[in-house]
Amino acid sequence: MRTGGGAVKLAEACDPTDGDDGTIVDPRQDMVGYYDWLGDRARRFDDRRHAGAVLADHLERYRGTGAVVLGIPRGGVPVADEVARRLGLGLDVIVARKLGSPGHEELAIGAVTSTGARFLNDEIIDMLRVPRSTIDRLTELKRDEARQREKRFRAGRPPLDLEGRVAIVVDDGLATGATTRAAIRGLRAMGAGKIVVAVPVGSAEACDAIAAEVDELVCPERPEPFLAVGAHYASFEQTTDEEVEAIVTRYAREPRAS
Repeated sequence: MRTGGGAVKLAEACDPTDGDDGTIVDPRQDMVGYYDWLGDRARRFDDRRHAGAVLADHLERYRGTGAVVLGIPRGGVPVADEVARRLGLGLDVIVARKLGSPGHEELAIGAVTSTGARFLNDEIIDMLRVPRSTIDRLTELKRDEARQREKRFRAGRPPLDLEGRVAIVVDDGLATGATTRAAIRGLRAMGAGKIVVAVPVGSAEACDAIAAEVDELVCPERPEPFLAVGAHYASFEQTTDEEVEAIVTRYAREPRAS
């Protein structure tokens, strides 16, 4: 699968399911025979709800503890909803916007949150020779986008207080891990007492990188080779902004979300 060298690093930085235009590309369209090859080597989640149910089983020890589940929009929020609902926990969102290389937006050179917490993939940046001034301008733009999206998803409500609390970050999978790593930095700055990252499936490289930065990583499926998050779902439909808003609003009205 891998050929080594710079081409490999560039390929690993691609995240076709995280387009800034909101388009989700179903990677199975380009994977003829991949499911046949996988067989029973990796779980085929029915959909994001099923993935959330599986994660909830792995997170049972946090039931009713006052931990906060934080979904990464958009695809991570239905997964997070299922986790929070089953474990009786509050839910919020943490938005991290991917920093795409100018002219090659599918290449993730980093990510930034609404608070300005940032992760940069210096290896890819150096390989592509992206100027730091360009990165700073892109960071400011994407930070503002993240702020606007969080404001919309919360309908103007303030974020949940995370000071000293367990924060469980949930996404529908880990491809490059750039947005998750930015989210981790943001949660540290917000005073989270313990950070847990929970994803149903991820690449071994991304899981290893994330595990080194958090208190706990839950990732039940780490198939090799890992080609794309969507390849491990029977249904990987696009999650809309309206769905995210509805989920977050529902928790804001429930006592457990306060």
